[in-house]
Amino acid sequence: MSTKFEITDENKKKLLEEIKIHLKSPGPLLPILHSAQRIFKCIPIPVQKLISEQTNISIAEINGVVTFYSSFTLTPKGKHILGVCLGTPCYVRGSQIILDAVKNELGIDVGETTPDGFFTLEAIRCIGTCGMAPVMSFDQDVFGEVNVSKAMKIIRDTRENSEFK
Repeated sequence: MSTKFEITDENKKKLLEEIKIHLKSPGPLLPILHSAQRIFKCIPIPVQKLISEQTNISIAEINGVVTFYSSFTLTPKGKHILGVCLGTPCYVRGSQIILDAVKNELGIDVGETTPDGFFTLEAIRCIGTCGMAPVMSFDQDVFGEVNVSKAMKIIRDTRENSEFK
């Protein structure tokens, strides 16, 4: 799996079709951006420029929306998204130590993706499970009362049990 971004004729055609559909509705920018994120796995400047050309919305406005909402990203994310909560209860209970250990294990910083495209690491804010602090998310799953050993086990088990090696 590559984390390299590329506009191909196929994904460009898909986006143009989505733009055409969404332009028929009021407030088309967010639906267009969600489509672009789904198609390209990210919304870097070249995609923003394409959207701008098709919608007559300035790149500045598009970029402002893309960089404001956490559901959009400028770079492709990995196959698995690991998040370590840094909200106050988690932080007080050692989540920074867990985050540092995960960064060291993966060899990446927050917001980065491993070179093989397998993991993306995120620092997240409160996800509403403070009673289980510190917490870590893994894709759609949430793990509570995490410590460094448990975090390492999640990472290593995922690598060992994956068909993506």
